[in-house]
Amino acid sequence: MAPTVLTLAERRQQQIAHDEERTAHLSSRESMLAPRRSNDELKAIAEAAQERFAESDTAEILAWVAEEFGYRTAVACSMADAVLPHVVARHLPWVDTLFLETGYHFAETIGTRDAVESSMQLSIVDVKPRRSVAEQDAEFGEKLYERDPALCCQMRKVEPLHDTLQGYEVWITGVRRDEAPTRANTPFVTWDDKNGLVKVNPLAAWSFDDLLAYADDNDVIVNPLVNDGYPSIGCATCTRRVAPGEDPRAGRWAGLDKTECGLHA
Repeated sequence: MAPTVLTLAERRQQQIAHDEERTAHLSSRESMLAPRRSNDELKAIAEAAQERFAESDTAEILAWVAEEFGYRTAVACSMADAVLPHVVARHLPWVDTLFLETGYHFAETIGTRDAVESSMQLSIVDVKPRRSVAEQDAEFGEKLYERDPALCCQMRKVEPLHDTLQGYEVWITGVRRDEAPTRANTPFVTWDDKNGLVKVNPLAAWSFDDLLAYADDNDVIVNPLVNDGYPSIGCATCTRRVAPGEDPRAGRWAGLDKTECGLHA
């Protein structure tokens, strides 16, 4: 059967209904939020869950997240694809989905972000650095990412994410064990002492092929760069294509003694 082709007017009406549903959810969300628990309480929850979910599956973990934390949950999404927020939204429709707007993204990444926001049951939160690119250049010099990539990541990713996470009890990431040796022992649930909340990695045991298969089976948006040699996508200034057989993250900070931006270190 051929897919239904909507007219421009029908697509517009569909978009209006989608946006109105998001607005209605956000306006009522405050009534759904329990007071944020203390770090000691959350740490105890994380430690118990780490043992409980040492061997588990994605659906079971996310069902627990929805029940335990509700909308004090944030999903981190780099917009390489929308698989993680799609999986989470099945349990928490309109969940906050954090996008680190560093100012250095590929156009395709921004396009993916916009397509995700307009079509999925998510609430995109743009997490922005304290300084614009121009302000950073004025204070630290141009192309800081070449001279001191760790400092650049710290200011444009790590610090703004830390500030944003303070209102949540748990953040969900798409970190997978197959991405790099540094991620091989990633647990499903852990305590994030740096940010002071629970961290959940529900796709930790997935492979890259699992990810693409899920996207294909569920018609989930994937950044077009993924099919152009970029299995791991960060800032355009610090990401290159990966050759066949290379580590999926070999294109990140290529030629530099750096493998992580600091968010998961």
